[in-house]
Amino acid sequence: MVEKSAPMPGMVNRAMRMMAGTLASRVLGLLREVLTAAYFGATRTLDAYNVAYTLANLSRQLLAEGALSASFVPTFSRLMAHDGPDGARTLARQVLTVLLCASGAVVLLGILSSPALVRVIAPGFDPDTEELAVALTRALFPFLAIVSVGALAMGVLNSVGSFFVPAVAPAASNFTFIAILLTFGHGGSIWTMVAAVLAGGTANMAIQWMMACRMGYTLLPARPDTKNSDLRRTAALFLPYAAGLSLNQVNPVVSRILGSFLGDGVISALNYADRIIQLPLGLFVIAVSQAVLPMMSRIEPDDNETFSLFARDALRFNLFIVLPSSIALILLSRPIVHILLVRGAFGEWAWNATSGALACYAAGLPGMACNTVLMRALYARSLPKAAVRVTLFTVCANLISGVILMRSFSYLGLAMGTAIAFTGASFFGARFLTRDMKKAVGLFETRWFMRLILSCALLALAVRSVSHLAPYPIEASFTARACWIAAEVTLGCAVYAAATRFLGCPEWTWMKDAMSIRGGKAA
Repeated sequence: MVEKSAPMPGMVNRAMRMMAGTLASRVLGLLREVLTAAYFGATRTLDAYNVAYTLANLSRQLLAEGALSASFVPTFSRLMAHDGPDGARTLARQVLTVLLCASGAVVLLGILSSPALVRVIAPGFDPDTEELAVALTRALFPFLAIVSVGALAMGVLNSVGSFFVPAVAPAASNFTFIAILLTFGHGGSIWTMVAAVLAGGTANMAIQWMMACRMGYTLLPARPDTKNSDLRRTAALFLPYAAGLSLNQVNPVVSRILGSFLGDGVISALNYADRIIQLPLGLFVIAVSQAVLPMMSRIEPDDNETFSLFARDALRFNLFIVLPSSIALILLSRPIVHILLVRGAFGEWAWNATSGALACYAAGLPGMACNTVLMRALYARSLPKAAVRVTLFTVCANLISGVILMRSFSYLGLAMGTAIAFTGASFFGARFLTRDMKKAVGLFETRWFMRLILSCALLALAVRSVSHLAPYPIEASFTARACWIAAEVTLGCAVYAAATRFLGCPEWTWMKDAMSIRGGKAA
């Protein structure tokens, strides 16, 4: 019996192209963390930098890549579909003006309020570390204004079907960061990191801006027309989404606030684990969510049947590729952290702390994957209140779980709290979406679910068996250790692929059909 399915090959094609572009960025991102670990280890100085970067990055994710994407892409995509490119160009230029004004105001406010922000996010810092964190925060806040233009260009490119360039642009950012760190980082000055971040953000923005211009969307500021209904719609959606996303960005702040009371290096260890989990998160989860938002936005709001099928299959495809990644990270967390980070100033305590946090984060990866797609679905259906409620649940669950679990599990409790929060939020988001569509998403259909679980169990058994029979060669050369990890990953992939193919998982058909689509355009 053939399962009824929404047209998925187009989305899978776009997601696969974004994955291909993201791979280079994420690999370079890991290299960036390897160098950072070697030069700075897990120290109080790096804790100060991580707090400063978190504050600057929060505003970026909130304004530039968060609320902007949620409010602009659906409106821009519908405008493209119904009115053509001329009106879309006008909207993009007017939004750019508004975005530059908003980001400029936030940068100024952030610089002036840096002392208060640092005291809020890291109340456990001693006076010297707090002073350094304030100085670093002020230097990093202009990062927001730089990436705002790049974020708008990314929204335009995604809406017109270009996913590879936005995905590969962060690779230029990481490459620039690495080049600066290799050239100037040997002296151990944390200010080298600041210069590298600003230069990398500029490279990211320039690539996407130039590509948008090449495709006919020259992003130059234009005077906003307050009578433009599309601009007003974007602005109306922006504020509630900004409120929801501001809550969502509290999650890393919660970890850093609580982590500042747990001793030196805890914030850095959690940050290293988070950076590693960003590889599968960005490579798979963000790729799929970026691909589904423009396509969901083009589905008519009253076509609940098509929307429900598309949301269900997007969630299934996401879990199809995320679940095996989660299992592999849990089982191989110690070898992965060892080969990536254990060198120079990065010692045994940092290894144990980072690998433990990584395993906890990995357990929450499927929940993060589902929550990300469901939030995009809420954005596409213009449900800002529901998005805010889901985000509020995530923050409250993260805070409560972290406070409770850190008493028994220290920093591992903070990572566990994050995993629990996002997993619970995915069920909460599905409930809101079901209520709006008056139709269940139907994700966990028994046959599909059992095929996936059985395949994952076989993967875990294969990886665990090899680890038991031939343990990770901790004292061997880098090449030998890399070959061991590569062999484990290859074995796991082979077993999972064979099992899912044998059991007839429909995701293989979607990928096969996606490969036949030229130019990434689905019928």
